Amino acid sequence: MNLRIKSFASFLLIAVVLMSNFAGAEVRLKDIARLEGSGTTSVVGYGLVIGLNGTGDRYRSPYTEQSLANLLDRFGITINPSDARPRNVAAVMVTAEIHPYVRPGTRFDVLVSSIGDATSLAGGTLLPTPLSDLEGAVWANGQGAISVGGFNIEAGRVAMRKNYTLVGRVPNGGVATRSADSLAFETGALRFNLNQPDFTTAQRVAEAFNAEFGPETARALDATRIEVTLPADYGEDRRVEFIARAETLTLDVDVPARVVINERTGTVVVGENVRLRPAAITHGSISIAVKSAPVISQPGPFSSGRTVVAPLDQITVNESQTPMVAVPEGTTIGEVAAALNSLGVTPVDMIAIFQALKEAGSLQAELIIL
Repeated sequence: MNLRIKSFASFLLIAVVLMSNFAGAEVRLKDIARLEGSGTTSVVGYGLVIGLNGTGDRYRSPYTEQSLANLLDRFGITINPSDARPRNVAAVMVTAEIHPYVRPGTRFDVLVSSIGDATSLAGGTLLPTPLSDLEGAVWANGQGAISVGGFNIEAGRVAMRKNYTLVGRVPNGGVATRSADSLAFETGALRFNLNQPDFTTAQRVAEAFNAEFGPETARALDATRIEVTLPADYGEDRRVEFIARAETLTLDVDVPARVVINERTGTVVVGENVRLRPAAITHGSISIAVKSAPVISQPGPFSSGRTVVAPLDQITVNESQTPMVAVPEGTTIGEVAAALNSLGVTPVDMIAIFQALKEAGSLQAELIIL
């Protein structure tokens, strides 16, 4: 237990040092914002994977048999779908994200996921599959050998498995069939959208543009959008140059005070701007150990008694004594870590402490529980 507490305390100390080193560090505009109209396009398609080693769909996937019969019919081979029962074919859904600037012929990775009762997609090959958006427009085709990064071997009641083999990736398996460029420059202005809306950051982005390209170049429309007017010396043929230069602008991003807790994994992440109002913290725990040992009662020799076995229960209660630690006004993340480490808390204890501080009104931050 002491080793675990010391390790956790060391982790908090390292986190505080890293946060102090990077506090106030400037980031590039391209890492926190994107051009309006340059979002990715999600595409999906239904396809077949062939070449499986007996790990394909079985009797509970009739759509696989129907799809295989339809496929063979295109090649002049007509069969009854109920007669097609191969074990090396699986029905899958193919998904991908298309970059906003792809051109016909651009290649990208596609994700393949089984939708039937196949046991593995390892070694399979995806047949050509049209990929369309939610409106039904076809953007690309996907095909190629599937990489799952694992295996699933079964022999009778014995099975060996590594990783998850019902989802795989086809590297460069997608080929774009149309252009996805949706940016419009006719108005002579651009708009950048922040990935995380924030009024302070939006204003700082506008100030960075004005400092670099001249006053009145940019203005923040709201917490997300920054409208930028192309400078006079950047004509039609220099738009790409302007955007490339704009993406390298650096600024200090304002981050809201947040504490993120994952109760399933015991993970606690405390933001840089987290502060505490005056509070007193104490944290103790009670451990109860119950032990049961048999006690044998043996009668005397030549007596009419009988041997009796009775349990003897012992209950031990240990309560840890933890002092109360006072937290003053405006305590920083480093001081929070030092105070909690002085209590010898574990990640599970820290989750309970942060929740109690929030309920008490001392934690001046947004508490997010995943």
